[in-house]
Amino acid sequence: MTTTRRMGLAGTGYWARVTHAPAVVASQGWELTSVWGRSLDGASAVAAEHAGVTATDDFDAFLEQVDGVTFALPPHVQAPLALRAIKAGKHVLLEKPISLDVAEADALVAAARDQGVATVVLFTMLFDPRVRAIVARCEQAEPLRGGGGLWLGSALNDDNPFNTPWRHDKGGLWDLGPHALSILWKTVGPIREVRAHAGDLDLRHLVATHTSGATSTVSLTLRAPDPADGFSTTVWGELGRIEVPVDDVDALAALTLALDELGANARSGELAHPCDVAFGRDIVRLLADAEEQLTSAGVSP
Repeated sequence: MTTTRRMGLAGTGYWARVTHAPAVVASQGWELTSVWGRSLDGASAVAAEHAGVTATDDFDAFLEQVDGVTFALPPHVQAPLALRAIKAGKHVLLEKPISLDVAEADALVAAARDQGVATVVLFTMLFDPRVRAIVARCEQAEPLRGGGGLWLGSALNDDNPFNTPWRHDKGGLWDLGPHALSILWKTVGPIREVRAHAGDLDLRHLVATHTSGATSTVSLTLRAPDPADGFSTTVWGELGRIEVPVDDVDALAALTLALDELGANARSGELAHPCDVAFGRDIVRLLADAEEQLTSAGVSP
């Protein structure tokens, strides 16, 4: 019989309301018991949508009430709070990117190892069964020769619910980059380095060199016109040319599965996961390197 554990939600924004809270409710082995927010009114509004859920703006009190935390916060807010949660022995579900700083990401990895807690990072597409089938197929075949991704987001358009300050600051590199690179990492193979080039506005082009010697490319932006909005990724090799379905993933189903797997690891003590904080840190390293290249060239992320 599955033991139900208490899950707290950290965050009160659009993504917390429409995805994180419903996913906890739908998950196996977790019960949504508490919501934390920087605003008590915001936390209370989310909690009121679910019977028996309490609200607080006191993060330490929040941690005392839960066994795990699912984070729906901007990365610069998420990372220090996640470190506190991990050090308190809580299992965590993190959004990507797990941090905007490599040292901070390293600290999350070290703390999770030291505390023996389960961690999962929501690289959404990697929790889609179709994508997982492609990843498994690629892992069992001859190494792929390359891949390419075109990630045209419109999150920074005025009426988009994801039009948030941190995305204005960090652009498509840090918002879409984790998705794009994680897909190429899991299909073409681990990425050794990236080279970054700036286009118009926040359009960024990345060339990734994989440890196998293969190369892949990514173009991404959050300022695409609405008619151009959409994501695509193609990988290729001896298997032929494979289109990875990254544009129509059910985010709620993906997060529910991620929470199920977090719970399974918490119960079993087998804490490694293909999308754990260590993998999240690897992606942060690539993005931070790309940002440094752009900054050195006089371009913001």
